[in-house]
Amino acid sequence: MQLDSLISILPELNKAFFETIYMVGISIAVAIIAGLPTGILLFATDKGLFLENTAFKNIVGFIVNMIRSIPFIILLIALLPLANLITGTTIGPTAASVSLSVAAIPFFARIVEQSLREIDKGVIEAAVAVGASPWMIIKDVLIPEAKPGIVQGITITVISLVAYSAMAGIVGGGGVGDLAIRFGYYRYDNTVMFTTVIILICLVQLFQLAGDRIARLVDKR
Repeated sequence: MQLDSLISILPELNKAFFETIYMVGISIAVAIIAGLPTGILLFATDKGLFLENTAFKNIVGFIVNMIRSIPFIILLIALLPLANLITGTTIGPTAASVSLSVAAIPFFARIVEQSLREIDKGVIEAAVAVGASPWMIIKDVLIPEAKPGIVQGITITVISLVAYSAMAGIVGGGGVGDLAIRFGYYRYDNTVMFTTVIILICLVQLFQLAGDRIARLVDKR
């Protein structure tokens, strides 16, 4: 009976899978666009560096830490009005992508900052000594040197977003998590529940393998 129920929801399963990919895709794109420059600025405005600005670093650092300290399920519910303002609805994968993006930006920014801290300070000092502009230092020194760490950071962020997207099902966000709740939890169908778990595990493994491979390819050190 449970196998029959699983077969009957295969169209829903297929839809949920692509909804998860859709949510994660939007969120990681926003995280890279906003989180990468935020992480770079958090690093470059630190004491003794070429864009030193204590006030900026403290304010942005506080905002980043504040968002990261909020459990995602609470952030998800708290940002429903923002999701409604941006997307015109509070349900579905597009609305859930708003909360996922807000959670991903500070998470990725801190990973970028940490990756930049692993760069030999002598390389940065040499660039400053020859008169390189801040933009040139960022473009030609920081990003190339930290590229493997940034790629690994994207991988970690994507994997975290897969887990977060499953939680979005609690508020009707769609995706595999929503399917697990509606068909697995509410209907006490363990077959559906286990299937969704396996799908999430496979997704994480694929993202991790792809991220590791890309990180090795871009590592020229």
